[in-house]
Amino acid sequence: MNINDIAGLAGVSRSTVSRFLNGGYVSSEKAELIGKVIEETGFVPSSRAQTLRTGKTHLVGVIIPKISSETISREVAGISDELRQAGYSCLLANTDNDAEVELSYLRVLNEKRVDGIILIGTLMTSSHLNAIRNHSVPVVVLGQRSDTQSCVFFDDYGAMHAVATELLKGASHPALIGVTEQDESVGLLRKQAFLDACEEAGIERDATTIVESGFDMLDGKEATMRLLDEHPRIDAIACATDTIAVGCMKALYDRGISVPDEIAVSGIGDSSLGEVMQPPLTTAHLHYDESGSEAARLLVSMMRNGHGPRRELKMGYRLVVRESTRS
Repeated sequence: MNINDIAGLAGVSRSTVSRFLNGGYVSSEKAELIGKVIEETGFVPSSRAQTLRTGKTHLVGVIIPKISSETISREVAGISDELRQAGYSCLLANTDNDAEVELSYLRVLNEKRVDGIILIGTLMTSSHLNAIRNHSVPVVVLGQRSDTQSCVFFDDYGAMHAVATELLKGASHPALIGVTEQDESVGLLRKQAFLDACEEAGIERDATTIVESGFDMLDGKEATMRLLDEHPRIDAIACATDTIAVGCMKALYDRGISVPDEIAVSGIGDSSLGEVMQPPLTTAHLHYDESGSEAARLLVSMMRNGHGPRRELKMGYRLVVRESTRS
């Protein structure tokens, strides 16, 4: 069964069927005839033929740093829902936080002729920017602000500042478990917000401790153990993410330290695990699902209407105060 057969059974021209399949104008009468034949025969148009005809694959590459992350899964859910409604399918590429793998996927997806790419960014190096700049298809960066690319990002500074201000109530020797500052959003901006909140609370810089951690729960646990051993006077710990905070609270539990009476703890992300911890975690809700939807809408617009000027969208946050901090 091919397009000529459909045309013959419907009593219309081949070009009319072609317009129908490609979203062009067809009278309602002829569209009804063609649709009825397609339904009765179970005809499925060849995606390869459509690609050759239009130059479009209706595929979007989505590059993600960690497939097991709740944050990433929420962003991907928003992306995939929006793309599906727009008639596109996703190709997921997991990098395991490896910048070289990320660059490789940027090249591979461009070669595979996807119609567009969403990069959930962590480290935006000059190599990344050069690779994106040389792409023949539109690219949207999600999670990091870019001066050169269209992007959707979070108010990381505002979220950490609000959470830290809550955390610091009753504290005199706070600590931050942060991540690499190469990650500008989660590492650099959240660290600066924490330090500014400490200064505004009247806490001297030499009374503040900062350690760097990886992104996993075990990394958070190990960083907390180091803090407790090296800085026994700590009475509040801000964590760059909820995942790190969960590891932190496990370390405190293992040491028999009461949260928040002895040490208050906060995170960022409003994860389901943070909500069910005992005590539940004070955090900031970032709109991950919505950010994925917004990134997909932006990309669909660029794929349909041309790249156009660079656009950016900054997502808001909501402070979520729970029992892991002092009221």
